[in-house]
Amino acid sequence: MTTKPWRDRFFEDFAVGDVCKHRHARTVTPYDNMLFTLLTQNPAPLHVNHDYAKAAGHERVPFNSTFILALVTGQSVADLTPNVMTNLGWSEVKLPAPTYEGDTIYSESEVVSLRESATHPRAGIMSLKTIGYNQTGTVVIEFVRTVMVYKAGHAPSTPRPEPRRAVR
Repeated sequence: MTTKPWRDRFFEDFAVGDVCKHRHARTVTPYDNMLFTLLTQNPAPLHVNHDYAKAAGHERVPFNSTFILALVTGQSVADLTPNVMTNLGWSEVKLPAPTYEGDTIYSESEVVSLRESATHPRAGIMSLKTIGYNQTGTVVIEFVRTVMVYKAGHAPSTPRPEPRRAVR
């Protein structure tokens, strides 16, 4: 298991079995649910109608599950994949419990596989098993995400402009 800090890792800095508890958590709001539901053109009344949600057996309006997938994926990026070449996909997505408005979502990931890329010698392929859980520890999502990550010295660099001060 690697002891290097999580931030700014490259492909060779990871080891199978590494576990990262992601630093950012997020309390989800009714606004988040409504905005995401509208942006994705998901008309399901389950996500926008409190009476419908109650009639369906929910205590509160359950969150749009693709928002939870995006949120938990996003929580992992700063720690695991700032040096990503590309996202290759998600698999084994499971939603064992609903997320409700007002829940706080935490997440962690484990490196489950690493291999050289056959087509991109400047990068390797990594698979991560990620779970998202709420404030009571209930797992609300789990999935495997596969990414292509740059090797050290091969990530593109972005020129940073110098600040210009206004002349007075």
